[in-house]
Amino acid sequence: MNGPILTVEGLSVTFPSLQGKVPAVRGVSFTVGREKVGIVGESGSGKSMTGRAILKLTPPRAQVEARHLRFRGIDLVAASEREMRGIRGRRIGMILQDPKFALNPVQTVGRQIAEAFRIHRRASGTEAKQRTLAMLEAVRIRNPHRVYDLYPHEVSGGMGQRIMIAMMLIPEPDLLIADEPTSALDVTVRISVLRILDELVSERGLGLIFISHDLNLVATFCDRVLIMYAGRIVESLPAAELHAARHPYTRGLLESLPRIDERRARLPVLARDPAWLIA
Repeated sequence: MNGPILTVEGLSVTFPSLQGKVPAVRGVSFTVGREKVGIVGESGSGKSMTGRAILKLTPPRAQVEARHLRFRGIDLVAASEREMRGIRGRRIGMILQDPKFALNPVQTVGRQIAEAFRIHRRASGTEAKQRTLAMLEAVRIRNPHRVYDLYPHEVSGGMGQRIMIAMMLIPEPDLLIADEPTSALDVTVRISVLRILDELVSERGLGLIFISHDLNLVATFCDRVLIMYAGRIVESLPAAELHAARHPYTRGLLESLPRIDERRARLPVLARDPAWLIA
């Protein structure tokens, strides 16, 4: 199908407080096609809340509004909870930051992946196990039969993240939201996991929203980058052109990164302009 997989227009998320409504996401608009779109910003900029709002996984007190929030022609704003249960996992998958908290500690990883397939595909136990073993092999896990029977505490962080990728991809979704999927991993494991994710997303023709605070990582991994500040998208540009960003916030983030080939006595401190909140 041609055209965007996801269209977001005017998405806002607010929380009530004693001082009034506190905005977490302010009128965000973007589209995602068969591409890797990175969302970058500081902690508290609204990156993760944007991803959760798409799936209606915000806290109960959150107030979510949007002019348009459409996925494959489905109005997600008007979708009921029952309809969303058919979309979450099956058509839109979400990889969370730390598999230690995302996986069930009292079930084997194989059973959890197979359950994700059976729920969304109504398959038999035998078929689900076969597909799970094939998916474990696809994410480059050696000896998938042994790993199938392990519990989450028996696997490393890198293997746990591969298991999360397998669990989210086994129902064959159209869109994947990855929320800081490699931040808890060391550099070498991170590269390996990203390479696997990149291959699987490309092979299956998925759309990917990659949420991160790492500018260098997003610049090399994604096709397009959205820069968020205080709940707003302040700049959108191709990842290959991130070095030529023009918004002062993006420039400030880039300038604050240490560089091996450049000696500086002190990294510059980002100066914030109140006008960015209303731009």
